[in-house]
Amino acid sequence: MESRRVEALADGIFAISMTLLVLELRVPALPATATPMQLGGELLHAWPKFAAYCGSFLILGVLWIGHHNQFHYIRRTDRHFLWINIFFLMWVGSMPYFTALLGTFIGNRLAAIAYGAALMVTGAVLYWEWSYAAKHGLIGEDATPEIVRATGHRILIGLRGYAIALGVSLINVPAGLALYVLIPLFYLRRSAIDRHLAAHHPHVPM
Repeated sequence: MESRRVEALADGIFAISMTLLVLELRVPALPATATPMQLGGELLHAWPKFAAYCGSFLILGVLWIGHHNQFHYIRRTDRHFLWINIFFLMWVGSMPYFTALLGTFIGNRLAAIAYGAALMVTGAVLYWEWSYAAKHGLIGEDATPEIVRATGHRILIGLRGYAIALGVSLINVPAGLALYVLIPLFYLRRSAIDRHLAAHHPHVPM
């Protein structure tokens, strides 16, 4: 089975999930005659929801890019792969809920742990998906052993980072939350996969 319909479904789920994140950012319930100080106070009070939104949007963006890069090499799918991908998308779709939970209970240790656990499961399933595709011949010949290893390694870096952030959250919630936000910034740098695509497929946007 070709992979195009899988990509289309994934793009739709990511688009919906990333859009739903903003629903937690509500306009303050103030009269139109509210003073700038009153409005500013309400906006400042809502900073946890803004922080959770920005962090989660960035994380989902990183996951989408990783998924997109995988499907540059994945040529075929089978029934098992489809269900792994469905499981991955299920966790992607859950991120608006965990983001709302974190934004509402920003200093709560359990909320921080639940958020980190959701990120770890999502990343783990993404790694499972790539490993399955590589092992069962669903990738193209241009996915060299080096690319296969580099792709898996790049996912595992994020998994280890979120495991550390979750552990830190058990001791210090603000520090753990800061790590959740900082980890996606690692993926802004060009990877071996990006360099391979740029060298061999210059038409692919980086």
